[in-house]
Amino acid sequence: MGIVFCIGIVVCIFMSFKSVVMVCFHKNFLSFETIIMITYLYISLLMGFGVIYLICLQSDIPVLQEAGNPVTGTYFDHLLTSLYFSAVTLFSVGYGDIVPVGIGRFLAVLEALIGYVLPAVFLARTVIGIEK
Repeated sequence: MGIVFCIGIVVCIFMSFKSVVMVCFHKNFLSFETIIMITYLYISLLMGFGVIYLICLQSDIPVLQEAGNPVTGTYFDHLLTSLYFSAVTLFSVGYGDIVPVGIGRFLAVLEALIGYVLPAVFLARTVIGIEK
């Protein structure tokens, strides 16, 4: 059942990207609507990857370790840890207090790549829009 939810989350993330692309190429790129859509995309990415980590943790698939030990606690603890790790991975290199393991490494690399490429695309599109 967790796989079905993960696929659904990936589809939602893809649709978020599609929405941002539609706004970026049909409107003035430096508009208020574009900034809102990019913020929406970041929130969608953060929550989407966080829920994927959460589903893995709840399914006993080791994806995160805290201080060298598997993440333990209640469902709420797993939720907070997953969202925290997702935010730190998306917006920075990470603090090192929570470390991805197994399939979590691939997910973290993918999330970090998206987190680093998105501002570059935004900047490049802005420069191209100003030059026109």
